Amino acid sequence: MDPVTLDDLDRQLLHALQVDGRAPFSQIADVLGVSDRTVARRYARLHAAGAARVLGLADSRRTGRFEWFVRIRCLPDGARAVGAALARRPDVSWVTLLSGGTEISCLVRSADRVESDGPILLEKLTRTPRVVSVGAQQVLRSFADDDSGWRVRTSALTEEQTEALRPAYGGDEVSRTAGDEDGSRIGLTELDERLLPVLAVDGRAPYSRMARTVGWSESVVRRRLEELRRARALIFNVETDPRLFGYTAECMMWLTVAPGRVPAVAETLVRDTEIAFAAATTGQAGLVAYVVCRDMDAMYDYLTRRVGTLPGVQQMESVPVTGYAKRVGTVHPPTATREETAHCRVWQGGSPRWTGPAR
Repeated sequence: MDPVTLDDLDRQLLHALQVDGRAPFSQIADVLGVSDRTVARRYARLHAAGAARVLGLADSRRTGRFEWFVRIRCLPDGARAVGAALARRPDVSWVTLLSGGTEISCLVRSADRVESDGPILLEKLTRTPRVVSVGAQQVLRSFADDDSGWRVRTSALTEEQTEALRPAYGGDEVSRTAGDEDGSRIGLTELDERLLPVLAVDGRAPYSRMARTVGWSESVVRRRLEELRRARALIFNVETDPRLFGYTAECMMWLTVAPGRVPAVAETLVRDTEIAFAAATTGQAGLVAYVVCRDMDAMYDYLTRRVGTLPGVQQMESVPVTGYAKRVGTVHPPTATREETAHCRVWQGGSPRWTGPAR
């Protein structure tokens, strides 16, 4: 397959899908001034090439789940296999390879409050061959904008086009119906637990396919999905490679910030196009951020002339991202290698157990 390149229409389409991941192609086409067939064909091309896909993810703030940044140091020949096995776990979001392949950073989600002092996965990781050390910090607050995502990817549409695509979420009445009495959180049902793995693979999955996969009627699936969206318990994200936009340098950044300056530093950073994500965490490094720059020269300038000069920043550690085992959603479970299978046995007990929907 030929290498994928993005033109203006591709960028507009990706921006539109970030605004509403399940917007009908006919609606997107109308806003962009092209035909339905053109929009569908463009997305099919990008999706088939692995250049873009829409993911539906539970919002941890609205569903009461816990999130942890986990940093794993491995023996030189172990990071890739450990990362690949981590990527197949449904409770692990993105998985990045750092420092030339000797470290891994990932985001772990825990739905059980008994794990509020640390996900059970950490204990299993410490017993995993080729893992040297494991550290974890709980996410206290995310400063990323779920509606816009990475700013470079969401700069192709006008404000009028964006508003025309923005879904009309319900008001307080819908939130109280779908969530707790105060409307602040929503309790996930058995249906939700079946739906979310499907959406984490394909946020645009047809209602009919979701219904067959979860074993509920299409009308019930459609209604519940709308309830989750209106309660802001379900968010959509477009997964793409920054290199398609001309950004070739990426790194994880840990900042030690004076406690009283954490909100100001974080809110400043997330306004920069170089920041794809930022969060306040427990631990000595109060802020964790994902940095994306055009090249290493731009990375150097950004870290030293921008981040390093912000009031309140006391210490900075930056580690280059050298690869991915998983970006955001759930990966399809391909055939595992013998080494990856061994890791899965350690973490899941007994024989490997791939979770989530089938191909």
